[in-house]
Amino acid sequence: MDLLSFVGVILAFGAILLGNYMEGGHLDALVNIPALIIVIGGTVGAVLLQTPPAVLLHSSKIVKWIFAPTKIDLKDQITKIVDWSSLARKEGLLGLEAIIPDETDPFAKKGLQLLVDGSEPEVIRDVMEVELASKEYKDLQAAKVFDAMGGYAPTVGIIGAVLGLIHVMENLSDPSKLGGGIATAFVATIYGVGFANLMFLPIAGKLKLQAKVLTRSRDLMIEGVSGIAEGENPRNIEAKLGGFLY
Repeated sequence: MDLLSFVGVILAFGAILLGNYMEGGHLDALVNIPALIIVIGGTVGAVLLQTPPAVLLHSSKIVKWIFAPTKIDLKDQITKIVDWSSLARKEGLLGLEAIIPDETDPFAKKGLQLLVDGSEPEVIRDVMEVELASKEYKDLQAAKVFDAMGGYAPTVGIIGAVLGLIHVMENLSDPSKLGGGIATAFVATIYGVGFANLMFLPIAGKLKLQAKVLTRSRDLMIEGVSGIAEGENPRNIEAKLGGFLY
């Protein structure tokens, strides 16, 4: 669980609400359902129009990384790969077949299977690098969904503001209706800018960072599996992979 994400959300919105209160504002002044519908509905609609279904589906799957990112321990990975290397030197590559069912990482499992199948080192590297590039592209495209939301939200907020001002202009002769239109105008702008900069863009940045962390982990796996395929000494593999820790 990523506690910093929880702290960040609470601090960001809490600071705004506290500042509003200290200036004499009231919470109910920031609650405007029409403005919320305009901003959220318009932003989501624009993103649905822009994004292919597969990318949208994947973004809904990885959004959990914000509060529960995939745990990556490069030291443990290096230790595991060195153990694989030692086992391969003792029992041959076929000796790795027994540990494949116990491996939980699909990417690592694929590397082990390629080793057991006797694939050439160049083939193993090529196959794993293609899959790595594909996974990274897929994750980054999903993260860009929230980038797009961060771009659209402020603009939709301006649209909400203009709509509110139009409502005001239409009711200049009826002062009782001016307050609602003015509130929608200003609150829609706050919603658009606030959601973009306090939620959507930070979420996109967090997902991109996690995608890069996973890519680094998979790069390490490719180097380790390739080293085993080339018959390198386990100590040499450990020394080479140690460079990923800096």
